[in-house]
Amino acid sequence: MPALHTSAPVAVIGAGAMGAGIAQVAAQAGHPVKLYDNRPGASAQAIDGIDRQLGRLVEKNKLTAEARAAIVARLQPVEAIEALADASLVIEAIVENLEVKRGLLRQLEDLCSADCILASNTSSLSITSLAAGLKHPGRVIGMHFFNPAPLMALVEIVSGLASDRALAEGLYETAKAWGKQPVHTKSTPGFIVNRVARPFYAESLRLLQEGAADCATLDALMRDAGGFRMGAFELTDLIGHDVNYAVTCSVFDAYYGDFRFQPSLIQKELVDAGRLGRKSGHGFYSYAEGAERPQAAELTSDASVESCVVEGSLGVAEPLVQRLADAGVNVVRRDGSGLLRVGDAVIALSDGRLASQRSREDGIANLVLIDLALDYSKASRLGIACAASTPKAACDQAVALLQRAGLKVSQLSDIPGLAVLRTVAMLANEGADAVLQGVGSAGDIDLAMRAGVNYPQGPLAWADAIGLPAVLRTLENLQAAYGEERYRPSLLLRRQVAEGRNFRD
Repeated sequence: MPALHTSAPVAVIGAGAMGAGIAQVAAQAGHPVKLYDNRPGASAQAIDGIDRQLGRLVEKNKLTAEARAAIVARLQPVEAIEALADASLVIEAIVENLEVKRGLLRQLEDLCSADCILASNTSSLSITSLAAGLKHPGRVIGMHFFNPAPLMALVEIVSGLASDRALAEGLYETAKAWGKQPVHTKSTPGFIVNRVARPFYAESLRLLQEGAADCATLDALMRDAGGFRMGAFELTDLIGHDVNYAVTCSVFDAYYGDFRFQPSLIQKELVDAGRLGRKSGHGFYSYAEGAERPQAAELTSDASVESCVVEGSLGVAEPLVQRLADAGVNVVRRDGSGLLRVGDAVIALSDGRLASQRSREDGIANLVLIDLALDYSKASRLGIACAASTPKAACDQAVALLQRAGLKVSQLSDIPGLAVLRTVAMLANEGADAVLQGVGSAGDIDLAMRAGVNYPQGPLAWADAIGLPAVLRTLENLQAAYGEERYRPSLLLRRQVAEGRNFRD
């Protein structure tokens, strides 16, 4: 089925921020749009808000006055649901309640023509359940936009058991015609984004609970080393802890208590205390007027280092060697197992083991582990952990070497997988399980995470870059360290490693 023609009327139900945003997207694409809300005057108020937003774009020369007027002219507020009878596509964006949405869909089925597509913007409810009991369940499809809809590129096209594949393809093409980046997914808890993203929050929350570092330091590592736009604590403060915690609980319950999705007691405490983040003035950080943002912890060293020895390849961290050479450090290369020696210190990329455990098992004295970075040639910060037996002088030498490369250095306690590595490994693992279970293709999952939550790289492509054997080894070591199913490697990851293949092959 091709994309809906721009002459096809679109109806949006729900004039809140999401519904108004979707209406704006459809109108900007050229469709006549009717906006309905059961609150008197809400639709007209929402359209006035859209007009003001477009006006700001005109002021910035990002939109012409004529285009603004044309978009607003295509938006019609309606006060009665019966006015939506002629719609070719109805998108509901009402309260996230299964029975309320079901009732609305039953009403629309009787009201609209038989070929009208009924789409739900639900972020967590089953499309299969929403369509159950309708006379024509095949016409119900998920069309999950991300907030703010006019700016966020991703749209998840969600198919339930009964959803008509041709209609899903038509909505996919329609979303593309609206300037979006759609992905197909099936109706499973969390769809793609809200499922695969859970480890991003969960691992930082666990590191905080275990005293690995403070919020500001962990957030800085995820930004400055991992390349994420925000760390987990500042992002959940922005989302709202009530919302983020509820999604985690929903996914956890939907997967019958699978420990991979276990909610955080720390976040529950914030919700219980009413510390919901920016909207309440306090979350992990204070947003009170004049409140100072805490700074990330940073190590400094006055040790003098002029040379280092690289034994073998550092793998994904190899660009760090060139960075050191460019900074004037004399780099000596020789065969070996992927170690970087400076003075008495031995630096290695984490493999998911504790630094003290690896030092003992591999017979490496004075071991300092470094965390993963998205791009070692550009990262501005790097996390480290030292084995208990590593003397302070050796740690200082490692810090001094990393400083020569222009890196800020933040120390974590001796924790398995450090911060960025364990988070990326878990994101890739969840993405792999989603591919294995047919939730989406590897390409769609990577696209969804980039376009839906602004990840710097799709987790599966990122795992390919690290090397799947290294990702598998990290997860196996995490699982051994914690003794928990939370870190169990996906069967697909094991299969790809056994076959010598990447996720994106």
